[in-house]
Amino acid sequence: MFKKLLQEFKEFALKGNVMDMAVGVIVGAAFQNIVTALTNSFINPLIAVITGGVKYDEEGNPMIVGGSFTVNGVTFDYGSFISAIINFLIIAFILFLLLKAVNAAMAIGKKKEEEEKAADPPKEEVLLTEIRDLLKAQAGTEKSEK
Repeated sequence: MFKKLLQEFKEFALKGNVMDMAVGVIVGAAFQNIVTALTNSFINPLIAVITGGVKYDEEGNPMIVGGSFTVNGVTFDYGSFISAIINFLIIAFILFLLLKAVNAAMAIGKKKEEEEKAADPPKEEVLLTEIRDLLKAQAGTEKSEK
């Protein structure tokens, strides 16, 4: 039973879709780091300038937050929330564009395959045509021998 389960898992894991998904997850994680750096380096400072939300860490270094407010000693950091939303929107838009490009490329590939299939008759048809021609040739030689 375990061997069968292992075999089924191997077939599942080696399917093209699963491998494509794994590559997508890895690329997505790497791309997320780029988007986070962009947001932290450029977008958060803009939000901080607009909202006046610059904070300092224990060593006195500025931590650009983007904005926060305090109620009864509890700090609400809406700048980080805005940053996370911007990260999500950037990543979602880029993935949308990538998927659109991949779907277009796949559509072109499918169209070419369909054109090739239409141009080449099925193997069975070719074999049947050859058999018919051979039978006609044999019938013609048998008549000429009589």
